[in-house]
Amino acid sequence: MMKSYDDCILFLLAKAYQKAHGNFKKRLHSYGLTPIQHLVLEALWDEDGLSARDIGKRLVFDGATLSGVLDRLCAGGWVLKQSDVEDKRMLRISLTPKSNDLKSKLSAVRNKTNQDLLARFSLEEKVLLKRLLRDIQN
Repeated sequence: MMKSYDDCILFLLAKAYQKAHGNFKKRLHSYGLTPIQHLVLEALWDEDGLSARDIGKRLVFDGATLSGVLDRLCAGGWVLKQSDVEDKRMLRISLTPKSNDLKSKLSAVRNKTNQDLLARFSLEEKVLLKRLLRDIQN
């Protein structure tokens, strides 16, 4: 007999997230990164020198969450925090050589994790899943 939560989209999304997040977390562990820290690095690989505020907007993080993530990335030697030259109240986040040197390896870890998670799906199903997940966000 199917239980009510087996058909609940909230439950299904939560369990899918747990599996994907846990898998990625294990793979990043040897680098000393969490999935959220990796996401911040991804934003900076797209555009280095973003303000903390812009990172928060792009990744939909509140200030308190982002502040802790940036502190840990800074302590781990992944990023540098500097005051903006023109507006000292604004914090600019820059990648370190360590982050840039490991970009291709970390991107490969992310890509492999995605491939493994989606291995059972056809191309059409992968495209549809991404579209549906984006639609839920919007």
